[in-house]
Amino acid sequence: MGAAIDVAAPIRVIDCAGSGLPPVEELLASGQPAVLRGLARDWGLVQAASRSMHEAMTYLRGFYNGQPVTYSWGGPEVAGRPFYNADFTDLNCEVRRSDLAQVLDEIAAHADDAQPPTYYVASLLVDSRLPGMRAANDLELAVQGIEAPPSIWIGNRVTASCHYDALNNIACCAVGRRRFTLFPPGQIDNLYPGPLEPTPGGQAVSVVDFASPDFQRYPRFRDALAAGQSAVLEAGDAVFIPSLWWHHVQGLEPFNVLVNYWWSSVPAHVPTPMHALYHALWTIRDRPQREKDAWREIFDYYVFGPADRAGEHLPAKARQVLGSVDETLARQLRAMLIAKLNR
Repeated sequence: MGAAIDVAAPIRVIDCAGSGLPPVEELLASGQPAVLRGLARDWGLVQAASRSMHEAMTYLRGFYNGQPVTYSWGGPEVAGRPFYNADFTDLNCEVRRSDLAQVLDEIAAHADDAQPPTYYVASLLVDSRLPGMRAANDLELAVQGIEAPPSIWIGNRVTASCHYDALNNIACCAVGRRRFTLFPPGQIDNLYPGPLEPTPGGQAVSVVDFASPDFQRYPRFRDALAAGQSAVLEAGDAVFIPSLWWHHVQGLEPFNVLVNYWWSSVPAHVPTPMHALYHALWTIRDRPQREKDAWREIFDYYVFGPADRAGEHLPAKARQVLGSVDETLARQLRAMLIAKLNR
């Protein structure tokens, strides 16, 4: 089932059995992750899984619309860890496209293998392939004003290497058990991120093998472990992961299914900061340190300080981008940046 990771603390627990999802604003305001114990225990898929793996797979097949799915496949040597090759220039898994029912059949056929091939259907929108499933398997976040279409993750004993997402996340363990190990954003240096491209799942991942960490090669990882939090989720449990928290997710059973909800704390017209990160790598990182220090002061003033500071001494009509960015101004900014980049 995989060795436990020696971190400093458990993730705090909120008992949700019978009471449902806490106010999301309270979760966000805490700034801390939380295990939401029993939140999804009454879901139809969770109940089917409590009877058997076969019933859980049958339940999923009952909603499947026959459209092909994309998944990661790796031979037994991958050991359930989609990752990089030896020199970090490519991935150790291949992307395949197939019928979901066939993927389920292959997972079942290898369920008793000591080291099976890796099968991982990742971030599949529930409504696109399993229409109707949400009726009995949903957190109904829209009631709290949050638009977050659920995604489903289906696989065998797969480990998602430690990474962060730009969005807030509630992940529900629907079949099997999963171990979540979380780290605050400030631990990025101690987690040794890999290349920005390619990546096993869309975001840079820690290159440390959590199952067998090489502390001689990655000595700062000990400091990350001292700041980490961990918990094992049973089927029916969920976990709230704040934006930008690093998380390492380890499937512990021969068949595991997760349903998650991602949402942003800002309006849809505000794009991901990853665009700004790439631009900063291009335009700032390699400048002399004295210039970088000066640019840090400028960014602190315009970006990282209070949102209204840079424009508060100006008349409202003169503020433009120094004031609130609405959808119209966002379109203007996008057009301006495209024009400048294309010169």
